[in-house]
Order: sequence, then C-alpha cells, then structure tokens
Amino acid sequence: MRIGELAQRTGTTTRALRFYEAQGLLPAARAANGYREYDEDHLRLVKEIQTLRTVGFSLDDTRPFVDCLRTGHDAGDACPASVEVYRRKLAEVEACMRDLAAVRSALLDKLAAATARPADPCTAESEESR
Repeated sequence: MRIGELAQRTGTTTRALRFYEAQGLLPAARAANGYREYDEDHLRLVKEIQTLRTVGFSLDDTRPFVDCLRTGHDAGDACPASVEVYRRKLAEVEACMRDLAAVRSALLDKLAAATARPADPCTAESEESR
C-alpha cells in the first residue's frame, strides 16, 4: 500500500508517517518510481506507536516496542527492553501521583484554614446589602 492508504487505515496523516520514517521507526521500501510502499507489518507498527502515544509515551519511548515487533514478535511488549520502558513509565506515573497527593493535601489544609476563620464583619455587611 502507499502512504496515503496507510495514513487512512491508521487514522493519521502522511506527514506523521514521514516523521516516523525520519525517526527510524517506520522503514519504508521504495518502488521503482520512488513511492513508499507499506504492508500489513507497517500497519501494525503504526498502530503500536499510536496506542503507546495515546497512553502518554513519548515517540522515543515507543522505539523498543517497534523494534520488538520488527524482530518478529507477535506483541511489542514481548521483549525485555519494552518491559523496562513499562517499569520506567509506571515509576514516573507513581511519582506524579505522589506529587499530586501532596498538592491536594496542601490545598485541603489551606481550604480548611480559610473556611475556619470567622467572616470579616465589613465584608459580610457589604455582601448582605447586595
């Protein structure tokens, strides 16, 4: 298939596919006329990239998964390098969750302190007159 058909079948753009090729993620064979030629294996590679990008992986993070598929594995996460990326990304997510929990706790403390203060009589009177 040509690049336009691959883009249509994967719901992406030809520009994105050319970018993947430039990054070494999507090698394309060339026809005698210079057109890129793709097959079902390329379709699998693009879908793997898209799936991983959807869950927050950088394009570079997808490389071990693509390499794993290109070596003939049925799944992109069948190789140790891919599993290691999962572990690293999970650690990053857990660190973000800890950071967000700390921010949440600080906000709850500030809200509790703000609502525990007695109302300012000047502010209360001006609000009642509205």
